[in-house]
Amino acid sequence: MACDELTSKLSRRLQIEEGAEEPVAINERQENGGEKPTTANADSELGAKLLRRGELNDGVGGHRQPSMKVFNPYTEFKEFSRKQIKDMERMFKQYDAGKDNFIDLMELKLMMEKLGAPQTHLGLKNMIKEVDEDFDGKLSFREFLLIFRKSAAGELAEDSGLHVLAKLSEIDVSTEGVKGAKTFFEAKVQAINESSRFETEIRQEQEEKKRQAEERKQRQAAFKELQSAFK
Repeated sequence: MACDELTSKLSRRLQIEEGAEEPVAINERQENGGEKPTTANADSELGAKLLRRGELNDGVGGHRQPSMKVFNPYTEFKEFSRKQIKDMERMFKQYDAGKDNFIDLMELKLMMEKLGAPQTHLGLKNMIKEVDEDFDGKLSFREFLLIFRKSAAGELAEDSGLHVLAKLSEIDVSTEGVKGAKTFFEAKVQAINESSRFETEIRQEQEEKKRQAEERKQRQAAFKELQSAFK
């Protein structure tokens, strides 16, 4: 009999999920005031699981897999060369005192002080807010790069903290080989329209690695030859 009752309840649950019948609240006690059989609790639990399964199938309330998209600065920020992005990354890591791959409010405060443009607490929060796309209250490397993209596009107010940051981020211009560039931003946006710059830099890096590998081979061969001479 309990089996028939369970089958009936399962059938009714499926009809409710399909919209064929409206759900009706189930009393926790029987009409005579006694406790319901333990099978009723099992039915309720099973019904809840079936309902949950239906919600998951419909995409409601289920666990969603986190985005597996990997951030690649070289493909997303094509207006900057690989060398420029690496320089920006070194600068980012320099001020990431906690080594957690983020620049938080206190680290940004120290950064602006070191650049000679200290900001108020509210000013620092506004700086982060302007590029904080994930609303976590700190700057990721991607959001840090957005500062210079916005500056290049003229999207930063001249009196904003981010504009000051972009303009005061000095670099050693000689390492860039750009004569007359005075600031980090100015050096970073040089030669944006150079054709096939990205591919050329990749090829140069590969050639440099091959050259270094060949030099290692030659040194190893010379060392082995020297060893054999003493045997």
